[in-house]
Amino acid sequence: MQNSKLLITGGSGFIGSNFIRMLLTEKEGYEVYNLDKLTYAGNPENLQDLEADPRYHFIRGDISDETCVKDLFQQETFDGVINFAAESHVDRSIMSAAPFVITNVLGTQILLDAARATGVKRFLQVSTDEVYGSLGKDGYFTETSPLKPNSPYSASKTAADLLVRAAWKTHEYPTLITRCSNNYGPYQFPEKLIPLMIANALEDKPLPVYGDGKNIRDWLHVKDHCEALLCVYEKGKPGEIYNIGGNNEWQNIDIVREILLILGKPESLITYVKDRPGHDRRYAIDATKIKNELGWTPSYTFEKGLEETVHWYVNFRNWWERVRSGEYLNYYEKQYSSR
Repeated sequence: MQNSKLLITGGSGFIGSNFIRMLLTEKEGYEVYNLDKLTYAGNPENLQDLEADPRYHFIRGDISDETCVKDLFQQETFDGVINFAAESHVDRSIMSAAPFVITNVLGTQILLDAARATGVKRFLQVSTDEVYGSLGKDGYFTETSPLKPNSPYSASKTAADLLVRAAWKTHEYPTLITRCSNNYGPYQFPEKLIPLMIANALEDKPLPVYGDGKNIRDWLHVKDHCEALLCVYEKGKPGEIYNIGGNNEWQNIDIVREILLILGKPESLITYVKDRPGHDRRYAIDATKIKNELGWTPSYTFEKGLEETVHWYVNFRNWWERVRSGEYLNYYEKQYSSR
């Protein structure tokens, strides 16, 4: 049986690399092409052990480079596209929004055009619950909640989602959109909350907490997210949106305290810092639709997932130390500069 050929964009990043790892180590019937620009957040070391697998192919390229994307789609015939590629750090979008518009909006449209022109059968856009904005103390985001982004990052992802929707409505091109809650787990870049706090605690450095630390997020283990994405790709109805949540609402400060408890570090390491502009107070996902229509539910409790994640960063200290020092960037040029 011939493998289904998937183009995974942004596959060297946190979620994308976990998804590729799942496909090639736990599933059957897939051949993966990973198109990644290798920005600071795209780390090929995440998939270093899979480079010799004949089902894995890496292409260094930018989804906003129309020539690069067109050439790739002319060279290879893909059965599906799953778009993880995105600038995704809110703080960076506040400092400079243009890269987020170029990659997240223009890049998505270029991918859509190339996929539609070459008859790719399914296009899955991996989005975020941040497109919905901020919730009050009660309620949950559903797939029909209004889109009210509050940061340049979330605004760019909202625009991309609307372009994906337009491809379905205008051209009847079979697109799907997923919107997930906050992810955590192995290989997450240490600028994000959980890996940042783990790494700082291991080095006995201050743990910076925005504002009063009571911002609430629904936390989803990256492995649960990957299973949900594959479920949507394989069984989802074209034109539909599926929310993916972990049913784990936690205040940021409580997560930081849990990390310190697991590591046996003192709470005196916590340092409160000025809140960032437009900081959404609460996100919470209603994942009833994907459960009822596709049969997916998360398998991780947050307590189990957080403890496993902390131990991963303890055991793979060399990985995040190389990221923090910038040494991992040397791997880019050594392995891929001539490709």
